[in-house]
Amino acid sequence: MLDPAYILVSLIVSGIGFVMFMYGKKQHRPVQLGSGLLLLLLPFFVRDGLWLGVASAVVCAIVWGSVKAGL
Repeated sequence: MLDPAYILVSLIVSGIGFVMFMYGKKQHRPVQLGSGLLLLLLPFFVRDGLWLGVASAVVCAIVWGSVKAGL
């Protein structure tokens, strides 16, 4: 059911999500808070390692773009 690649990708995505969530919570930044929560919950809904990596890359790119835009 769960292959090792999916477990590794989900641990990395969840770790990034946890750090982003805690940063957003501490600095009162809603973009990082919401995206961190999304990255934490994403492995529950996406069951393929490749799509999980793609979806998390899209979320991180949106956060990067919004930070560059000044949000």
